[in-house]
Amino acid sequence: MKLRSLLFVPGDRPDQMEKARSAHADALILDLEDAVAAPHKAEARRHVAGFLARPDRAAPVFVRLNPRGSGLIEEDIASLASALPDGFVLPKAEGATSVRDLGDTLIRSGLPQRPILPIATETPLAVFRLGEYVTVADRLCGLTWGAEDLPAAIGAAQARLVDGSFTPPYEVVRALTLFGAHAAGVAALETVYPAFRDDEGLQRYATRAARDGFTGMLAIHPRQVPVINAAFTPAPAAVAHARRVVAAFAANPSRGVIDLDGAMVDAPHLRQAQQILARAGD
Repeated sequence: MKLRSLLFVPGDRPDQMEKARSAHADALILDLEDAVAAPHKAEARRHVAGFLARPDRAAPVFVRLNPRGSGLIEEDIASLASALPDGFVLPKAEGATSVRDLGDTLIRSGLPQRPILPIATETPLAVFRLGEYVTVADRLCGLTWGAEDLPAAIGAAQARLVDGSFTPPYEVVRALTLFGAHAAGVAALETVYPAFRDDEGLQRYATRAARDGFTGMLAIHPRQVPVINAAFTPAPAAVAHARRVVAAFAANPSRGVIDLDGAMVDAPHLRQAQQILARAGD
């Protein structure tokens, strides 16, 4: 499943769901949690179930459930029994136990398993459990993080600086999520960029994420999707160079180091080239 861009859509806004179908996001996330006020949860479940029942999904559709312990997640899942999403986004996840618990809830509801995308840093405890996801990697489609709930949980004044970068504590959390995802062998997804009208800021933010090793990103508005898709699609020059690296090693299977255009390339360069080609669908 290609996951460069995942677009959040409020579960109680069927009009926005319809618009999101033409946004060209790699996946949609229909939100039953933060985007939906408590009085509208039941209405949102009905709208989400109706959208999922349609036969013409333009892209994979995930549903962000309410968190464990909210008293709402069982109702969320029950409402989806007749039309399951392609995956679940699990907020306020706290390591492998959270993933297993969601799987058990699906079993109790008589429903098949679906890939899970944990939002893995929304509580202080969650930060210390990022290394656990490798033990449940077969149940995951990716790993992402959040920069809103965690500061609120610890009483921090802010997590983001004016230029969109993060204060030091949250840079640590971001990095740990990145490494946790790659350790588990699943997609590493950058968190949202809230200023949805700031196209230049988004471009810098998404480009930095791709540079650092993230493979995709969450979006909160359809206008963000083209910028995100472009940032996480390898440039033609990078693809061409990656092909040459792979070809050079294929032509010299006994060599550990190869001179390519006057630069020495070795096994890490080969792995990087293979990853670029995989992301490009080559």
